[in-house]
Amino acid sequence: MYRQGDVLIVPIAPGDVPAPVARLPRQPRDARGRLVLALGEVTGHAHAVLGPGELVRESGPFALSWLHLPEGGKVVHEEHAEIALPGGWFRVTRQREYVPGAVRMIAD
Repeated sequence: MYRQGDVLIVPIAPGDVPAPVARLPRQPRDARGRLVLALGEVTGHAHAVLGPGELVRESGPFALSWLHLPEGGKVVHEEHAEIALPGGWFRVTRQREYVPGAVRMIAD
């Protein structure tokens, strides 16, 4: 497993990737050519992936993202050390927090 701030990245065997993931729309790269896993609401900084691959995202406020990096890549952020990822599939989850009466995403 890999963690950078409020983003958790878990390697997944290709056979364990749910079939509906193949039908999810591919997320576009940002203006800097990155696949953005999470954008900081406060700072505008991004947890993003550099390297060839695709990112798809389920719908909903607490939805999972699925990342495919055929050749590996690296996760970058303006305030964190970069993380090298091997080639393969990954499930990406954002950390949540409980506040009385609600569950919400961590604000970065």
